[in-house]
Amino acid sequence: MKELVEYIAKAIVRAPEEVKVTEETDDEGVVVKLEVAADDKGRVIGRQGRVAEAMRTLLRVVATKESVRVRLEIV
Repeated sequence: MKELVEYIAKAIVRAPEEVKVTEETDDEGVVVKLEVAADDKGRVIGRQGRVAEAMRTLLRVVATKESVRVRLEIV
């Protein structure tokens, strides 16, 4: 799941070298944290959150196949 988020984020942003994705496990499931450069946050979130919501939807599909709960946090 980490690789999927990293691949999508690097394709969207202007500074792909500053994309950092971490994956943590807590009692509710997996938390994927995405960090990008300050100038690229708007690109990753998208208008009215559409890009972020699309990434969350893709993560849910992958998580469902693996029988895991997942959350995406943009830091």
